[in-house]
Amino acid sequence: MATHTTKMLIIGSGPAGLSAAIYGARAGMQPIVVQGLQPGGQLTITTDVENYPGFRDVIQGPWLMQEMQAQAEHVGTRMLWDTITEVDLSGPPFRAVGDSGDIYEGETLVIATGAQAKWLGAPGEQEFSGKGVSACATCDGFFYRGKKVVVIGGGNTAVEEALYLTNHSQDVTLIHRRDSLRAEKILQDRLFAHPNIKVLWNKGVERFVGDGGLTGVKLKDTVTGETTVEPADGAFVAIGHAPATELFKGKLELDGGGYIVVEAGTPKTAIPGVFACGDVMDHTYRQAVTAAGTGCMAALDAERFLAEREFAARG
Repeated sequence: MATHTTKMLIIGSGPAGLSAAIYGARAGMQPIVVQGLQPGGQLTITTDVENYPGFRDVIQGPWLMQEMQAQAEHVGTRMLWDTITEVDLSGPPFRAVGDSGDIYEGETLVIATGAQAKWLGAPGEQEFSGKGVSACATCDGFFYRGKKVVVIGGGNTAVEEALYLTNHSQDVTLIHRRDSLRAEKILQDRLFAHPNIKVLWNKGVERFVGDGGLTGVKLKDTVTGETTVEPADGAFVAIGHAPATELFKGKLELDGGGYIVVEAGTPKTAIPGVFACGDVMDHTYRQAVTAAGTGCMAALDAERFLAEREFAARG
């Protein structure tokens, strides 16, 4: 069992964590990134990426994360393969224990554990993932330009995705298992007023159907039990996200959705020296480029925190 010490400990290795590492390494903080269960984050299960700045052609999500990691290592980041099972935020130094038994200590801590889209678990969902089934309209909506798409869900996420998809499709259907939506009234008003959106009420998804690619969604009426197939070229599952914050329950303030609460416009948590960036604190945008931006902010704030501490210690 080893103890690893650093000026900046980063938990999570998606765009937020790796951007924090790049900035932290260039500032001489010799960051350690503990990679977690899904090294590279959600982009490693995303195929075509067309909206990350700097690339004229479509790039692959796993390749982008490999390049980010290589860049972070090139400027001096240490990447360690472990899963954090316990944290002590009473520092600094802040302490984390890995599944391996190793201990990680950082004078600052950057939390970049991300979030996962919630899935239905219906048959065909994983089979057609990337071949018609998606959990991100802003990521993948462009690929369905002029095609028939469905959105599954009834909250803000689902209504926002349906409205967004009208930028690309003239035929958007919202499928909801109940007879009313949970979304905010202003969003519902916009949805019902839109000529290119129809709503199917009291319909649960039985399975996703297709041959090689998605062709439709088999639905079961929650009132009558009748089954139908709604044709679709693309289906967007929009039932929310689950931030990876289990480690921090009772240790940091979390909002109603489980996201880490930060000072508005910053990655600062209520504990000085502990920063949260990326999808673990962002339930609004959830894009690779915004995650990377907040990772940069976390590293800059961590650098300032250390500089102020060192100045105070000398004084």
